[in-house]
Amino acid sequence: MDSLQQYISGFKDQLIGVAVYDLQTGRETLVHARETMHPASTIKVHVMMEVFHQAAQGRFSIDDEIQITNSFTSIVDRSPFVLHMEDDSETTLYPRFGQNERIRELMRLMIVRSSNLATNILLEKVGPQNVTAFIQELGIQDVVVRRGVEDNVAFRLGLNNSASALGLAQTMRLIAQEKVVSPQASQEMIQILLGQQFNEGIPARLPESVRVAHKTGWNDNLYHDFGIIFPEDRKPYVLGIMTRGFSQETEAHECVAEISSLVYQQLAENSQSQ
Repeated sequence: MDSLQQYISGFKDQLIGVAVYDLQTGRETLVHARETMHPASTIKVHVMMEVFHQAAQGRFSIDDEIQITNSFTSIVDRSPFVLHMEDDSETTLYPRFGQNERIRELMRLMIVRSSNLATNILLEKVGPQNVTAFIQELGIQDVVVRRGVEDNVAFRLGLNNSASALGLAQTMRLIAQEKVVSPQASQEMIQILLGQQFNEGIPARLPESVRVAHKTGWNDNLYHDFGIIFPEDRKPYVLGIMTRGFSQETEAHECVAEISSLVYQQLAENSQSQ
């Protein structure tokens, strides 16, 4: 994909990692794909995977209810901390402290609205160490989940989550191939990911007929997006994009959208020439 390489090489002050895997041809394209970065909210997909994993083991049902709380413990010293609604992209859970919600709905909010509160509630239930163990069991590279959101004691000690574009693409590849927990669980995850409400990246410049099951992650210096792309007339492909160093969020969105468009065009051209 010369056009992709050329486009990425034009960014001198940013780090951009890309991994593509085409389920139709088995071909892989990697550009700075093993560069590890803070994954931001992309790890919420891995939390979802472990929820399905433990449910399959019979520890609970994803239709069980769990109490909505806002009191969490640091992985360092078990000191308590809370999340703040103004820092969360999903706010409907905050007025409901003390009420119950189904695990299934918490997972949905964690993915489609990137709820930090739902993430920490679920992560305290399944355990970050179990999330990472399952990632490693699946053979996904470079992805480590050490803690939930806003564990500032851990952050100050450098105990952070990490991922690469390759690891994110491998994650979606396994889900697309229905190899995460079970075919049924993988399909349920895809359906949740198809409901994503933050679509400024991978889907933005694709034809409306193309479905995208994906998850974004961002902070002041990072913007990532990874997913499964379902064109109308061919098998899907997976795409993982991680960026660091854009001063404007909109510039990062434009970069990711353009990379996604270039990949789509190249794969479409290859399909037509076969």
